Amino acid sequence: METSNKIYKLVLTGGPCGGKTTGQARLSSFFESLGWKVYRVPECATVLMSGGVKWQEMNPHMAYMFQCNLIRSMMQLEKTYIDLAQGSSINCLIICDRGTMDASAYMSAEDWARLKQELDLNDVTLRDNRYNQVIHMVSAADGAEDFYTTEDHTVRYETPEVARKLDDLASQAWVGHPYYDVIDNSTDFESKVIRMLATVCYRLGLDLGDRLHINSKKRKFLVTSLPDKSVFPQHQDFEVIHDYLVTPSRKMQARIRRRGQNGSWTYTHTIRRPKINNQVVETKQPISGRNYQNLLAQKDSGHFTIVKMRRCFLWNNQYFQMDIYKDPCHPRCKDLVFLETYTTKVNDEMILPDFLTISQDVTGNPQYSMFNLSLKDGRQNKKSYLMTDCRANTFDLIEVPVDVVNCHDDKIHDAATNNHNQDENQKHLKASDKNHNSVQNGIDH
Repeated sequence: METSNKIYKLVLTGGPCGGKTTGQARLSSFFESLGWKVYRVPECATVLMSGGVKWQEMNPHMAYMFQCNLIRSMMQLEKTYIDLAQGSSINCLIICDRGTMDASAYMSAEDWARLKQELDLNDVTLRDNRYNQVIHMVSAADGAEDFYTTEDHTVRYETPEVARKLDDLASQAWVGHPYYDVIDNSTDFESKVIRMLATVCYRLGLDLGDRLHINSKKRKFLVTSLPDKSVFPQHQDFEVIHDYLVTPSRKMQARIRRRGQNGSWTYTHTIRRPKINNQVVETKQPISGRNYQNLLAQKDSGHFTIVKMRRCFLWNNQYFQMDIYKDPCHPRCKDLVFLETYTTKVNDEMILPDFLTISQDVTGNPQYSMFNLSLKDGRQNKKSYLMTDCRANTFDLIEVPVDVVNCHDDKIHDAATNNHNQDENQKHLKASDKNHNSVQNGIDH
C-alpha cells in the first residue's frame, strides 16, 4: 500500500535499566509536539512473561517454542501498528520496545539458526529491512552502576553482572544494521535521553536549530593495512555496490546502492539536489529489486561501479564501519580501506581501534570522496567534478536511512553528468519529490 505520509520504524533496545521506557515517553511527547502520530509497540516478552511465564520453569524444548511464538507475536504486534500508520494521513513514528533480533540474545546460535529456518526468516529480513533505525540504550550496569535497579520492573531480576552480559548480547545482535546508534552512559541520564532524541531527529533530517544541541560529526580515516579477520571483535560483513546515474541537471547527483549478506539484499536510491535555502538536500528511499534493475539501465558511463566489503563492529562502546574497496575498480581505489564513525571528540580525544594501522584523518578530503573515486580517467581532473562529502559536517550516519538530510557545506561543486535517459529518470525524481514533500510537511508542524 502506497502512502503519502512518512512512516518511521524505530527500535529501542539495550540491556536492563538502560532508559528504554523513559526514552519512549520522551520520544512520544517530543514528536507529538511536532505534529506526528506516535505508536508505541510494547515489549512483547514483558507482555507474555507478565502472564505467569518463568524461564526457570521451562525445559529446553519449552524455551525454544516460547521464543518461536515470541517472534511470531512480535511481528504481528508490529504489523498491527504499521497497518494503522499506513492508513494515517500524517507522519507516523512507530517505536518498538525491542525488535526481532533481540530474541537472538537469549538463544544459542544453533537454536537461533534453527528458528530462522523453521520460520523461513533470515538476518537481513529481520535486522536490515524491517526497521529504519535501531538505538541501543546501554544498561546502567555498564558505566552508571550506582543507578542500576530492578525495583520498578515487574519481571526484571538480573544482577548487574547478568545485565552487562545481556547488554552486550543485545548490542551484538544488531551489529550490521545500516542505521545503528549506541547511546552510552558517558553523560548524566538527562543528557543521555537528549542524545537519543537528537540522534533520531538528525537521522530524520529535522532541522530544529539549537533545540537539541549536538556536536557529533562524521569522521573518516585512511587505514593503511588490513589485519587478519581474527583480530576484529564480533562483526558483520556486507557486500555493498554503488552506481552513479545520469541526471536531468548538472547540479544533481543520483546513485543506487545494493547492500547484501548471504544472498539477501536491500536497495536504496539516493538523489542529491542543489541548495534549497542555502542547504544541500539529499533524499533517500528504499526501492525494490525490480526498480533497482530498471534504474541500473541509467548508469552514468563516466563513473566506475564502486564495490566494497563493509565491516560493521562495536569497539569500546563506539560503532564503526569499515569500507574495503574491491575489484573491479580503478587503480586509484586499489587496496583502499576507510574507517568511519560519528563522534563529538576531536584530534587527540579520539580513541580508535588499536588493532588498526591508521595513517591520516581524511574527513572532508575530496580526494577520498566516493564520487571522485568512481570517476573515470579524464574526468576526475576537471574542477567541476570535485565534490566534497557534504555529510562530513553534519550529524547524519554513514548511510542515511531517511528521505531528507540537511548538509551544511559550502564546498559542493557542480557535478557535470551525461543527460541521456532524462525522461525516465525525471519520472523517478518526481516520485521522490513527492516523498520529500511529505517529510517537509512533518517538519513544518
